[in-house]
Amino acid sequence: MAPLTFACQHLPGVTVISMAGDLDAANVDQLDAFASRTRRQPGDHLVLDLSEVPHLDHSGLRVLLNVRALVRQHGGDLHLASLQQAPARLLNNTGARLVLTVHHSVEQAILAALHARA
Repeated sequence: MAPLTFACQHLPGVTVISMAGDLDAANVDQLDAFASRTRRQPGDHLVLDLSEVPHLDHSGLRVLLNVRALVRQHGGDLHLASLQQAPARLLNNTGARLVLTVHHSVEQAILAALHARA
């Protein structure tokens, strides 16, 4: 199990959080806290770069849905980018893919977030 690490980049209207490691029951509270701390303005969108997250369990999925609800409550939206095979399979198998916005790349996610602000 890989430890979870974060990096953050602020763009006008969009916060990009890059994650690395497994997102599971042992560390989901870290994502929740980090996402809450790093958002700057109400209405900002949040992009999560999941390209370095090889494993996502149901508790990780739950926190993604909770983060989405929080961001939407404040006028923004959550965009997931660059999912690896196992996390993508979990989103598809649970039906969460129908409510979570998923992009093939971080660049596509940022562009979609910026376009949604316009």
